[in-house]
Amino acid sequence: MALRPRVHAGSRLGATGGMCYLARHLLNMQTKPIDNETLLRQLRWRYATKQFDARRTISPADWQTLAAALVLSPSSYGLQPWKFIVVTDPAVREKLVPVSWGQRQVAEASHFVVIAIKKQLSAADLDTYLRRVAEVRGVPMDSLATYRGMMMGDLVEGPRSLCVNAWAARQAYIALGNLLTCAALLGIDACPMEGFEPPQYDQILGLPQHGLAATVACALGYRAAGDKYAAAPKVRFKPEDVILRV
Repeated sequence: MALRPRVHAGSRLGATGGMCYLARHLLNMQTKPIDNETLLRQLRWRYATKQFDARRTISPADWQTLAAALVLSPSSYGLQPWKFIVVTDPAVREKLVPVSWGQRQVAEASHFVVIAIKKQLSAADLDTYLRRVAEVRGVPMDSLATYRGMMMGDLVEGPRSLCVNAWAARQAYIALGNLLTCAALLGIDACPMEGFEPPQYDQILGLPQHGLAATVACALGYRAAGDKYAAAPKVRFKPEDVILRV
C-alpha cells in the first residue's frame, strides 16, 4: 500500500511541504535502528533478576551477540583494560556461590560473566593496544607516538597512575552497563553483581597470575516464574529530580 501525504485544502503545508514531511519521516524510519518505545519498553522490562530458571539457556546465537557486544563496549582512550571471564564449569560456579553472599544466581543462571580489570597498567599494555590500532587501521606505529605519550603521561607516569586500578574499574562498569542494555534488548534477563568477595574470586578463577582482579559480575539467563521481583514496579526518581539543565 503506497503512503500518500494528507494535504488539506487551504493547508499552509501545501503539496510540496507534505512531500518533504513524508520524505523526512520515511528517511527517519529507514535510518533509525530501533524505535523509541521499544527501547524504553525493554529498559522498563529489565530488572536485577533474583531467581533464574535453571532449565532455560541462552541460545548460542544470542550468546555470540552478547559476547560481541561486550567486546564492542566503549572505554576511555579505547584502551579496554579488562578481561571478560565466562565461567562455564558448573563446579567452579558452585565454588563461587559461598563467596557471593550465597546468591544462587551465580550457579543457576544460563551464563555467568566476571569482568576483571588489568591491574597496574604499564607501558607494555599501552603498546599492546597501539599495535592493535596499527593493525586494524593500517597505520604505522610511529604515527601513534603522540597518542602513546598522552596515555603514558596520564595513566603510567602521571598522577592518575597512583589510582589507575580505580580508573580501570570505572571502565569495567561501562562494559557492564552495555551488557545489561544489550541483554534487555534481546529479551534476556540479567543481574549485575557486586555482592561477592573479590580476593576469593581472584583465587578461585586464577586471576592473579594473569595480573587481573575481579571487579564486577553479571548473571544472565531467563527469570524464574516464581521471582517476585519480576512484577514489582520499577522505582526511579522523577526525571525533573535527577536531570539538571545548565
